[in-house]
Amino acid sequence: MSQTELPAESKAPKSTGLVKSSMIYSGFTLISRFMGLARDLVVTAALGASGTIMADAYATAISFPNLFRRIFAEGAFTAAFVPAYSQVLEKDGKDAADKLARDALATLSAFTIVLTVIIQLAMPWLMTVYSSGYLDNPEKFNWAVLLTQITMPYLPCMVIVALLSGVLNARGRFIVSAVAPTVMNLFMLLAVLPFRNNPQDAAVALCWAAAASGVAQAGLLVWGCRKTGAKIGLARPTLSPEIKGLIVLAVPGALAAAATQINIFVSQWFSGNVDGARTWMSVADRLYQLPLGLVGVAIGVALLPTLSKAVQAQDHDRAQTAMDEAMVFSMALTLPAAAALLFMPFFLIDGLFSRGLFTAHDAMETGKLLFHYGWGVPAFVLTRVLTPAFFARRDTKGPMKFALVSVALNVALCVALYPIMGVPGLVVATSASAWSNVILMVFTLMRRNTWSPSLKAQASLLKIIIAGLGMGAFCAAASYFRTAIESPLPDAASKEIAILGVCFAGILVYGGLLILTGAVRPADLKRIMKRQK
Repeated sequence: MSQTELPAESKAPKSTGLVKSSMIYSGFTLISRFMGLARDLVVTAALGASGTIMADAYATAISFPNLFRRIFAEGAFTAAFVPAYSQVLEKDGKDAADKLARDALATLSAFTIVLTVIIQLAMPWLMTVYSSGYLDNPEKFNWAVLLTQITMPYLPCMVIVALLSGVLNARGRFIVSAVAPTVMNLFMLLAVLPFRNNPQDAAVALCWAAAASGVAQAGLLVWGCRKTGAKIGLARPTLSPEIKGLIVLAVPGALAAAATQINIFVSQWFSGNVDGARTWMSVADRLYQLPLGLVGVAIGVALLPTLSKAVQAQDHDRAQTAMDEAMVFSMALTLPAAAALLFMPFFLIDGLFSRGLFTAHDAMETGKLLFHYGWGVPAFVLTRVLTPAFFARRDTKGPMKFALVSVALNVALCVALYPIMGVPGLVVATSASAWSNVILMVFTLMRRNTWSPSLKAQASLLKIIIAGLGMGAFCAAASYFRTAIESPLPDAASKEIAILGVCFAGILVYGGLLILTGAVRPADLKRIMKRQK
């Protein structure tokens, strides 16, 4: 038997159920992402990019609360709460776990509400630092301040959503937390449609819709927890020993997440000096976040509870299998997206976004950014896959140290490359620093004998890379022969039909190459899709 073949079914390691959980999450996330894409198509057409001040003001208002959301909701919370809740749930039962969740919810919510109020009051001064490039245009600066004050209540709502999502995921329920982001996309899409010919009113409506969607998402998660029987209601903030323990664990996670957000802050600070740049980055972000949301986040959400339980049970084989499955599955789904971003970036942006106030110039500049995000996408996803291997073992300091190294590299590269390359240099810095983070995590896990990819996983990854390169060649050819592809199509929608057709054909090509190389076999997928008995 070759190294790449699976042993007989009777000897195969028991599936962790990880892939099935991830695919449930990814399926609903796919709906949300496509709704988000539809929203952004309408938003960019209504607001434009380099041609209006409202585009950058709106992009700033959306990005600013997200900086803090990723620190408190996705950083500190994920690092500390999910393993702790899973451990209490496993050892002490549902009542004890729900008490921990109630206390954590009350404390974290109170903190972020106070923080939100302070930030709103201090917004003019904060914006002077965050968007110093806007100071030469007082009208843009004032709109950025006002719109960001409107969107800030989104932060505490997302903290509630993140905590309650962790409760549901630890209980093996992924659907409600996966559905929640569609609420924001629906609210904002409905808000912008009546004002798509008025950039100013459209931006204001979008920001109010973002804040309202946060409240709606929090309400949805409360309902979801009640449906599962989780007893999580209102409570007074408390600094009980358990909460103090969570805070101690959360601080390194928060610092790690904050370090990552410094990378984003630096990019935003530089891009604020170029009209339209924040919107270009936002559009490119939408496309590269598609595989990250579908694969990286989905795998991470499902992997952390699985690994936490395996570590608690001291089941090394189960932990190894879960990591191998996550690595192979994530790369199998990520590389075709990376190939498309790398080999036909302008074709993608122009075909999807060039309409209304979003011009061909905006598409060209955005395509330059998308190319450099393309080679960084596998690293962004791998970071989501590798981080749970540390968090599940209650190690939040390791990722913090790696993130600090990543930040230092990103800042140095931004400073060095921006004068030479302009805005694309910022994305080069982001992608390069993401790969440095991945390399440090893999090296550390292998050095600790915590995890290293098995020979079978390595062989599968090599085959997936070959299939991805084949799809990349197809995308490059399609981009080169774009005129010939579009010429027989109806003029009114030639570029839209062409890009959708090429993407669909590329998926078929990639799927065929996966089967041809043996990277993914139907029997393997069927086995790992089964829930563990």
